[in-house]
Amino acid sequence: MNRRHLLASAWAMPALATPALLPGLAAAQSFPNRPITIQISFPAGGATDVQMRSFAEAATRALGQQVIIENRPGGGGTLPAANMRNARPDGYTLAQFALPAIRLPFMQRMAFNPRTDFTPIIHVTGYLFMVCVRAESPYRSWADLVADARRRPGEVKIGNTGANGTPHLTLIELAARERIEVLHVPFRGEGDAVPALIGGHIDASGTGSGVLQLIQDRQLRALNVWPRARSPKLPDVPTLLELGYQDMVVTSPYGIVGPLGMDPEIVRRLHDGFRVALHDPAHIATLERLDMPLEYLNSADYGRFIQATADYEEARVKRLGLGL
Repeated sequence: MNRRHLLASAWAMPALATPALLPGLAAAQSFPNRPITIQISFPAGGATDVQMRSFAEAATRALGQQVIIENRPGGGGTLPAANMRNARPDGYTLAQFALPAIRLPFMQRMAFNPRTDFTPIIHVTGYLFMVCVRAESPYRSWADLVADARRRPGEVKIGNTGANGTPHLTLIELAARERIEVLHVPFRGEGDAVPALIGGHIDASGTGSGVLQLIQDRQLRALNVWPRARSPKLPDVPTLLELGYQDMVVTSPYGIVGPLGMDPEIVRRLHDGFRVALHDPAHIATLERLDMPLEYLNSADYGRFIQATADYEEARVKRLGLGL
C-alpha cells in the first residue's frame, strides 16, 4: 500500500480514531473540573497537617477547584504512596511523598517501587526536626540524656513520629554512635507523640516543628536540632553537627506525586497551580511559622531527586543493618 492509499484510509476512518484520542485530550483540557484530594502521611495536629492544609487552601485558589487534604497515617508514613497503586491516574487523587515511602521498600517488602511506580509533580519542603523534653525534665542538654541512658540501659523512653520514619532512624543512629541503649516508642505522628511527652509517658521525643509554639510557651524544651544551621526560632539550641555528629543533617524532604501513567498535560497543570500555591504569601507565612524551608523543584527535577534519594536511603539502611 503506497502513501496515498494510507492517507486515504486514514481519512476514511474518523469514527475509529476519534474515540481513542478525544476522551483523554478532553479530560486534560478541562482539568480540573472537580475537587482534588491529596493524601498525607500523618494525623491532624502536626507540622505536616498544618503546612499541607495551608498549601491546599492556596492551591484551591490557584487551580479554581477545591484541594482537599485527607489524613492517612500509619504504615510508617507510606499509606498515601501505597494507595497510589490503585488510584486512577487522572490527577484527582495524589499523595504527599514522605521520605519513609522512599526508604521503607529497602527495609521490608512493599507493594511499590519508589523509583518507578509514581508520577512526580512538585517538591515542596522539609522538616525542622529536633529532640524535645518536657520543660520540667531533668535533662538540660542532650549530653544529660545520653549520660542517663548510659546509667540506665534500655530504660530511657524516647518517642518518635512513626516506626522506621526519619526521626526513628535518626534516633537509632544517634544511639548507635553513642553506644547507648534506649527504648524507642513509635507513635502515629507528631499529633500523638507530643501529648504523650507532655503527659510524662515518655522521657523525650524526636519530633518536628509543630512543637515550636509549645517551646515558646515553655511547655517543652529542645535539646538539639537537626538541620545544617541553627533554627532562627531556636537560636540557643545546638545542631547535631555542633554536637559532633559528622554528616548528620536531617530534614526529611517531601513533595507531591500521583499514580504512574498520568497525562503530561495534567501533570503540567497541577505543577503550575501548585507552584503558585507554594509561593502564596499565606503559605510562605505558614512555612516561616513552622520553620520549614521552601524547597521548590519542578516535576523533572523532583523525579531526579527521588532517584538520588532512593540511592542514599538504600545505602543508609544497609549501613545501619536494617535492610531486607
